[in-house]
Amino acid sequence: MSHLLRRAEVVLFAQAACLLEASAAKPGNVSPGRDFHDTRFEDFVLSALAIGPALARAPEAGVGATVLDAVRDTRRVVSVNTNLGIVLLLAPLACAASSPEGGTLRSRLSCVLAGLTVADAQAAHAAIRLVNPGGLGEAETEDVRREPTRTLRETMGLAAGRDTVAREYVTDFDVTFRVAVPALRRGRAAGQGWVGAALEAYLETLAEVPDTLIARKEGEPAARAVSARAREVLASGAASSPERIRAQEAFDAELRGRGNRLNPGTTADVVAASLFVAMVEEP
Repeated sequence: MSHLLRRAEVVLFAQAACLLEASAAKPGNVSPGRDFHDTRFEDFVLSALAIGPALARAPEAGVGATVLDAVRDTRRVVSVNTNLGIVLLLAPLACAASSPEGGTLRSRLSCVLAGLTVADAQAAHAAIRLVNPGGLGEAETEDVRREPTRTLRETMGLAAGRDTVAREYVTDFDVTFRVAVPALRRGRAAGQGWVGAALEAYLETLAEVPDTLIARKEGEPAARAVSARAREVLASGAASSPERIRAQEAFDAELRGRGNRLNPGTTADVVAASLFVAMVEEP
């Protein structure tokens, strides 16, 4: 059973999850000493700090307003999209962690997602329009550029086939709880710190679930090929072994070609959510 968190704990775990995820040397992503041409590690640090006030208000504000407030606060300190996917995942988790309902964190999350409204969709879609993430494309029904007429869970369901974050909303965060969190826990049980465990969770999640940001930018075959390479990296040796480190470095170099268009950004978002879950649920 998960205990009810105080607001300060929700903010602490959410900000820590963002900072730890960004600190892990995940192939193809920004990490300390590995910046993109338009995005630096410090942007993720500022973004992690910026979302605190919005997440503290989540129980009263609700999911959609929390997402919009967090994105607006982030845009005041960072000019690029660093955390839209993370915020979309953390907002319902923060509401669930603060909920007085009994049961596990995931059961409370299920109640939060089932209760999403059209107003939540309106606010979340406004946040998405504000950020205008890469590879967004257009949808025939409930396109985010138009005012939604369905609940946030319903509009996410329409995008579930092309976006893992959206799919989490209609599966009660299946990838987070089934793949990423267990991988984190295995890393922790093996004696790794949070950053090392986050890297393992990233590789295991990417190996099992093709990254939908890559799929939208470069096509599904490219996303599947990246997942196949992640499996090869995992098979190269134990975590932190010289063989694994060499394989990770080679993988990182491959993903950084062509202007970082093979950046597994959605996978990184899921890892941030899994860090929050693991910290909330860890005894």
